[in-house]
Amino acid sequence: MSARVLERLGEIGALVDPVMEKYLLRGASPEFQDAVLYQVRMGGKRVRPALTIASTLAVGGKEENALPAAAAVELAHNYSLILDDIIDHSELRRGKPTVWKKYGISTAILIAVHYRESITEALNDTPEPPVFHAIMAETIKLLTDGERLDILFEQSGRSDEPYVVEQRYRAVRLDDYLRMIERKTAKLIETSCVFGALSAGQRGEILEALREYGYNLGMAFQVGDDIIDIFGEEEKTGKRVGGDIKEHKLGNVVVLLALEETRDKERLLAILRKEDVSWEEVKEAISIISETNAREKAEVLRRDYVSRALKALEKLPRSEYRDMLEELAVFIEKREF
Repeated sequence: MSARVLERLGEIGALVDPVMEKYLLRGASPEFQDAVLYQVRMGGKRVRPALTIASTLAVGGKEENALPAAAAVELAHNYSLILDDIIDHSELRRGKPTVWKKYGISTAILIAVHYRESITEALNDTPEPPVFHAIMAETIKLLTDGERLDILFEQSGRSDEPYVVEQRYRAVRLDDYLRMIERKTAKLIETSCVFGALSAGQRGEILEALREYGYNLGMAFQVGDDIIDIFGEEEKTGKRVGGDIKEHKLGNVVVLLALEETRDKERLLAILRKEDVSWEEVKEAISIISETNAREKAEVLRRDYVSRALKALEKLPRSEYRDMLEELAVFIEKREF
């Protein structure tokens, strides 16, 4: 069932591809077009636009009315990825060179700006542009703040960046972490669902139900990502486990929960604070974490958010699209990749 819901959502989400390209190509010089389209043509699961369209259909709306908003949320997601890859110096994404690696940092920044204005143009074609614009502006500001917090939670690196060095968190509480992920991850997923409701002309209880669903789904998704980063199987994920440790991140719930109970707290922090963490040290850190109850506690947290998401959907009329949203939540509770 889980594989099927991802396949179906992928089919729905793919509907935005030509719509995104239409907005991206508008006003792009001929010699700039391939570079502008590169990021969205790298692929992706298209979960966020699928949520917008499925949310619209679940509350009686029409697919075509949701397409501009769905394109906008996927453009916003890719806009953030272009910038994330620059910030994190990431050279590969989905097995291909990242935008900055392929075209250079200056060009990548210009492409990101082009994406931001393409989002604006897409939202101009929604049923109530001022409402959609205000929500997207808030979403991108919060997403930016989430990325800022994630950087400040890193325990080493970026020594040439004065703001990061001055503001870096030496200790991160669970509340800090939850504040970071609700901005960095959950808000855009929440907005995807809210845009679906608004595209169907819905307000009140239905709108709030989809907002609550999206928020909790996003929180569960990120907690799951953190679990997979530490305990995933490389054959399933396609990347090495422990990447967050390699990148000095305290913004991982499994690491945080392990620090609360391990007797090797100082050693674990020492690894995270090394300028260059070796993969052997990553293995040592995972071994320390594995001796705690951090994974079990993180799983409880993920299940709790999924439960809240499913509870919110009870306010929607029963339909195949509500069923799809439920199946996605159930999948996120168990996902391993």
